[in-house]
Amino acid sequence: MNKQKSSRVSWTLADIAKKISAELRGDGSVCITGLATLANAREGQISFLANKTYQQHLSGTRASAVLVNKDCLADCQTNALVCSDPYLAYAALSHVFNQAPVQDAGVHPSAFVHPSAELAEGVSIGANAVVEQEVVLGSNVVIGPGSVVEGFVEIGRDSVLHPNVTIYHHVKIGERVNIHSASVIGGDGFGFAIHKGSWNKIAQLGSVTIGNDVEVGASSTIDRGALDDTIIGNGVIIDNQVQLAHNVHIGDHTAIAGCVGIAGSTTVGKNCTIAGAAGLAGHISVCDGVHIGMQAQVTKSISKPGAYASGTGLMTADSWRRNVARIRQLNEFYRRFVKLERKK
Repeated sequence: MNKQKSSRVSWTLADIAKKISAELRGDGSVCITGLATLANAREGQISFLANKTYQQHLSGTRASAVLVNKDCLADCQTNALVCSDPYLAYAALSHVFNQAPVQDAGVHPSAFVHPSAELAEGVSIGANAVVEQEVVLGSNVVIGPGSVVEGFVEIGRDSVLHPNVTIYHHVKIGERVNIHSASVIGGDGFGFAIHKGSWNKIAQLGSVTIGNDVEVGASSTIDRGALDDTIIGNGVIIDNQVQLAHNVHIGDHTAIAGCVGIAGSTTVGKNCTIAGAAGLAGHISVCDGVHIGMQAQVTKSISKPGAYASGTGLMTADSWRRNVARIRQLNEFYRRFVKLERKK
């Protein structure tokens, strides 16, 4: 049921320049068949320079063309496509050469689709997928093989569930949402009440609402709300193995890197970035425009935009052990310091 994505075998530099609105410097008739790094590119491929760390490879690259800005043009010894943001141009060009298979429209014979489900034009449902009652799928939605969409779910047009994604009941997903394999959207939040040493489960009565143009990486989980919904704003990007607990709110265009965990009822504002393995405590808020460093532990609300970090950077094991020993003595040092200050 899958077919190879149809695309041109090659593009001329002139065509590419027009497509990405770049200024051509060189031979526009050169044919380009793919993308590669500066160091590994060969004839017929196009590369890019977006980070000055790799500028050393520019003059010797074997690429037939390079995406560069004007500041680096002098070092480019091959054809160039000059643009203000080479990395953004590379992002656009990557889709031109993307050869990922595309799932055909239609329902695979082994899939189950409930008679009450509504499927718009161009919907594709893969092998062994399950679509339950009252589900509404917008145009060109793709449900990958083995994925499960429980009852009363709504998925907007052009959204894709990759193989083995699970969407629990009553979840609402916007348009052009891309959810990668093994992710679970709308599972129960971690809600329990303790009584006489026993944990009593609290039914999670809310759901999950995901906006438009959202990316969810593989094996990530977004829990449903206890009462109100867990909400993911428009343009949010979420990496692999991220855990968002019940009633978390993520603002528009925030980026969350791999292995981040955000506890229940925490709100993160718009245009934030959260680096890998950071952890946010529950019931706090983070304002717009905050950038949280790798492995940071956020235990209280942040009300001022800016960059925040915690923890220690890499050091030798011997240095780390000595520093930890001194940290354990800080309280005693502090007491001695206070006594000395009082004697002055």
